[in-house]
Amino acid sequence: MTDARKPAVLFVCQTNGGKSQMAAGLMRLVAGEEVEISSAGTKAGGSLNELSAEVLLDLGADIRAEHPTQLTEEAMRQAGRVVILGTNAQVDPVEGVTVERWETDEPSLRGIEGRERMELLRDDILARVRDLRGRLLTDD
Repeated sequence: MTDARKPAVLFVCQTNGGKSQMAAGLMRLVAGEEVEISSAGTKAGGSLNELSAEVLLDLGADIRAEHPTQLTEEAMRQAGRVVILGTNAQVDPVEGVTVERWETDEPSLRGIEGRERMELLRDDILARVRDLRGRLLTDD
């Protein structure tokens, strides 16, 4: 159950194997116990993207034990704030839940693949997570 005094966020992408897991891991890294953090997918996949986990580990964020989770309306209500990463995931609005979408950098559109792609994506998400942490902890 979410602590009513602690802000919460649910990160969502399509499969919950890459971007949303990265965002959750990065938020845990920058916010620690200050924010309740969860992630889910609109069409949860079967496994975590290994390269996502690898590039996060470089920063000290370990998501290797995480598993994709299916998005539910209950999870959205419990968090109260949903951040959708990328353009693939579609989420129906839920009354009382704040939803924002991060149209994250997609280096593959510029021909950048592999580890370099994942590092650029990680860095884009990290900057957004830091901004969100600041907003969450100053909202009254």
